[in-house]
Amino acid sequence: MKKLIKDADIVNEGRIFKGSVLIHGDLIESIFEKGEDIPTDENIEIIDAEGLWLMPGVIDDQVHFREPGLTHKGDIYTESKSAVAGGVTSFMDMPNTNPQTTTIELLEEKFSLASSKSFANYSFYLGATNTNIRELVKVNPENVCGVKVFLGASTGNMLVNDINTLNRIFDEVPVLIAVHCEDEQIIQSNTLYFSNIYGENLGLEFHPKIRSEKACYKSSSYVATLAKSYHARLHILHISTAKELSLFENNIPLRDKKITAEVCVHHLWFSEKDYAKYGNKIKWNPAIKKESDRKALINAINNNLVDVVATDHAPHTLEEKKGTCFTASSGGPLVQFSLVAMLQLAKKGNFTVEKVVEKMCHAPADLFRIKKRGFIRPGYFADLVLVNPSKPKQVTKKNIYSKCGWSPFEGETFDASVEKTFVNGKLVYNNGKFDESVRGYRLTFDVQ
Repeated sequence: MKKLIKDADIVNEGRIFKGSVLIHGDLIESIFEKGEDIPTDENIEIIDAEGLWLMPGVIDDQVHFREPGLTHKGDIYTESKSAVAGGVTSFMDMPNTNPQTTTIELLEEKFSLASSKSFANYSFYLGATNTNIRELVKVNPENVCGVKVFLGASTGNMLVNDINTLNRIFDEVPVLIAVHCEDEQIIQSNTLYFSNIYGENLGLEFHPKIRSEKACYKSSSYVATLAKSYHARLHILHISTAKELSLFENNIPLRDKKITAEVCVHHLWFSEKDYAKYGNKIKWNPAIKKESDRKALINAINNNLVDVVATDHAPHTLEEKKGTCFTASSGGPLVQFSLVAMLQLAKKGNFTVEKVVEKMCHAPADLFRIKKRGFIRPGYFADLVLVNPSKPKQVTKKNIYSKCGWSPFEGETFDASVEKTFVNGKLVYNNGKFDESVRGYRLTFDVQ
């Protein structure tokens, strides 16, 4: 049976307009603006969307769903459930699992897991090490989102610090290269300096001093130079400083950019003045920094120096989040509330609702060249979200779906709420209820 989402306020491609969308199977069949004749076939299921925003599904290009091996924190089932409850219909998951996803064989095992567990569409990065270049060059750009390179301290052997390996990665890898940029030598030097003065039990206020602006900029500028030398596609993840913005351009179309930038919701919402209130719940790598950095990142969304907004969703147990600046785990769950948080920032006047959709839906599709997703267009997959802009909802432990069971947004009331989420035309989330039969598809990519 076809579905007609009727009389919504459609937010798409820089416009908000009254209209209806007809879904046939997996795909969007037609879009009708107000005043145009809409089908009245009795075999069409009508979904009344009066007073609701209809948006493309959010595409989150950076999540850690913790499977395999770290499933006490989260897994593909629980975290994708959390995602669709927040309007996220596609995600790209990181390789620092157990075992680490550093071979094609292990990568395909994760795709197999997702095919049976994920409510949302999915892709997975292959992780780089100092020794696996032979695996990296075998990546198929048609069905893998990219290669992930850690240039800051990571687990196991995933810190890539061999210059020859980095040169080969940027020269030979056939897909987008996504990089975590923090200079390890600067981090270690800062660690030694502050430890010698204040001891080992440093508070969280030292976190942005250790993982400093200098550490971020040195690493980001280094890989930007590498990418230019080899004409590689570089995507710098979770930009956290104003200074790094000088590395990017805003005067060329996104699909033509070779060097692109992502900013995460937590770097737009929080600043270091919030450490006193939230403590380790807002400890991330890279660290949340100054209010001036936060404001510069918001401005960079508006002037297109920053290309996409994502989450770096990384659940930990509350026990793992305890400890000092050195011992508490970095990262937190965000995917369920990323869209409503961005819409709240829009309501506060930081940017428009249209800009939120551009950076969370359209731009990831363009940047990664995802086939037939990210826009409300005939022939595209019906990944859609209905948002009620006038239905406030408070974040409580009872409505958190991430396995870790907490959120840095607990107690926050967002003025908008996600009512329905469609994945490939199927209503997977409906006002707190899930269709357990729905599973997402593997994302595919345009190599042209």
